[in-house]
Amino acid sequence: MQRSTPQRPTSSLDNCSEPKTCDRAWAQEVFTQIRDTSLEIAAPLSLEDQIIQSMADVSPTKWHLGHVSWAFETFLLEPLMRAGGGEYAPFDPTFGYIFNSYYEAVGPRHERPKRGLLSRPPHEEVMAYRRYVDDCVLKAIDNASEEVWKRHAWAFDLALNHEQQHQELMLTDIKHVFSCNPLHPAYAPFRPHGIDHVGEMGWLSHDGGLVEIGHQGEEFAYDNEGPRHQVWLEPFAVADRLVTNGEYLEFIKDGGYERFEFWLSDGFATVRAQGWKAPLYWQQATQNAPKDDASWQMMTLAGLQPLDAAEPVCHVSFYEADAYARWAGKRLPREAEWEIAAAKVPCQGNFADSRHFRPLPATGPLSRQEPNSAQFFGDVWEWTSSPYTPYPGFQPAQGPAGEYNGKFMCNQMVLKGGSCVTPSEHVRASYRNFFYPRDRWQFSGIRLATDC
Repeated sequence: MQRSTPQRPTSSLDNCSEPKTCDRAWAQEVFTQIRDTSLEIAAPLSLEDQIIQSMADVSPTKWHLGHVSWAFETFLLEPLMRAGGGEYAPFDPTFGYIFNSYYEAVGPRHERPKRGLLSRPPHEEVMAYRRYVDDCVLKAIDNASEEVWKRHAWAFDLALNHEQQHQELMLTDIKHVFSCNPLHPAYAPFRPHGIDHVGEMGWLSHDGGLVEIGHQGEEFAYDNEGPRHQVWLEPFAVADRLVTNGEYLEFIKDGGYERFEFWLSDGFATVRAQGWKAPLYWQQATQNAPKDDASWQMMTLAGLQPLDAAEPVCHVSFYEADAYARWAGKRLPREAEWEIAAAKVPCQGNFADSRHFRPLPATGPLSRQEPNSAQFFGDVWEWTSSPYTPYPGFQPAQGPAGEYNGKFMCNQMVLKGGSCVTPSEHVRASYRNFFYPRDRWQFSGIRLATDC
């Protein structure tokens, strides 16, 4: 998953990018917690599970665990040691080639589509690598001078948030891996939610006008979330919940995948080329079954389950989301509309911490007093109609970290809000996720919008 670099809200490198980072004890505690969480995510997986790459966009779990350790070495330990007059001794100099993802400035790397061929280094050596990096980081936090630590606190923030992104990817990728197994293995037990229907879709209106979007404040943010700037919006409304499986099934029943009038040209060409008939991970119990609710199943992280009509539809591409919106007589929200609608909503919802690992139904229009009853955060990443481009005045970070974001600002679309496999502390209204319009292995879904 391509991402961005952190925005330093302060003007001097002599100030921390986040006040908490200056607290050495806090830094060590949060570092240990995030690193342990990655191992907890991998714990239910066998060694065989952790080496499979089911498609080019998926990375093996073992590679994720090594890559995030390489990121701490590359973006924190090496420059931190140099700044203190020392030199960092890497665990294994060849690991830079194995675990570099896409950083041209750092050097050559193993081809992404061939990560599944990396039987070596073995799993136990990758775990030893993690322990070595953990020890070095904890010692560096203790030993760095106050001035040196403050100058590199932003890199520490970056590496922490980068690991959280890969925690989400570990869950996203293993779901695809398991979906390719005819045994339909489960990553985690199925947890019933007890909700069998949702209320009618309502609308949250906004007068539009001159608004500000983008990150503000001194908490951590990626550089693509800023600079904060003004945007003009015409009056609009967004749906007060996500589109459900049952609603999307009506689109399928109405011949949605065969009716070109709902699709962008590239989207309809992709549907034909890929043979799409339904969202990713949907399948019918028998080949010629009628297209009703009972005939569909869906692959989940709890294995193959009957289609739940009340749950938000998930694993749809931008093309599918846009086609559904046209079929429904609506459209997808623009990025600025989504952000303004969600800006005052508590960032609470069904995240990875809930351990459902699937989107949950909305509580319905009678529960407006509940935080985030409109599902702005968690459940699914929500496609917007906005292309992923730089905000006015955007400047990428200096050095290799500048490759983390800016060079991907082309041919991709913005998604907002986080999903059921996103760490709960990793998302905010200004967060900009981005994927290609054809991508659908991510936990991506649909919120409708309309002009007023």
